[in-house]
Amino acid sequence: MFTGIVQTQGLIRTLTPNEFGARLTIDRGGLTPDTTPVAQGDSICVSGVCLTAVDITDQTLGFDVIAETLAKTKLGDLAEGDTVNLEPAVTPSQPLGGHFMQGHVDGVGEIVKVLDSPEEWRTTVRPPAELMRYIVPKGSVAIDGVSLTIASVTPDTFDVALIPETLSRTTLGVQREGTRVNLEADILSKTVIHAMERMGAAPAAKPSTEVTMDTLREAGFAK
Repeated sequence: MFTGIVQTQGLIRTLTPNEFGARLTIDRGGLTPDTTPVAQGDSICVSGVCLTAVDITDQTLGFDVIAETLAKTKLGDLAEGDTVNLEPAVTPSQPLGGHFMQGHVDGVGEIVKVLDSPEEWRTTVRPPAELMRYIVPKGSVAIDGVSLTIASVTPDTFDVALIPETLSRTTLGVQREGTRVNLEADILSKTVIHAMERMGAAPAAKPSTEVTMDTLREAGFAK
């Protein structure tokens, strides 16, 4: 489990194909052995993807990435020298500053607009059509492992407003139009909508179905 509060960025040393997929080796960045010990088998969120550490040194972390993960996330696009967001799994003693994330990417979206002005930095993302049903104004979404609040929604895109801290701490500050991004919808939104579908309150054939107080009442989630 993760929170989407990126702790550091890591530089990709190697992405070596093998019979199972690839071996990914990343510089530890700020996840130093003194501040963030990582043991073999620990989970690390790599730009939104939950991976298991299998080869650990004082300078690097190594992960085995299966072919399905390479195909269904943007990890297959990466190359030596690229930068990724890193977050270790949350522990019971840590504050939950973002939102609950599993590191299970729901789809790959594309940045279609970046507004960089003195007043604000706003990024517009076009997700796969089937994910729009989980995108609601003021709801949560993870973009490349970063927990963000959805600022506004259109029928096929959504906007997030980024603060300077997020721009400097994560890779989102250098991403521009055309960049592919890993997306994970809010687990609470997915759970509620899937439960409503099973109960017949939210037709699965309508991905753009809006969740309203009336539909929540009909499904028994509100009074």
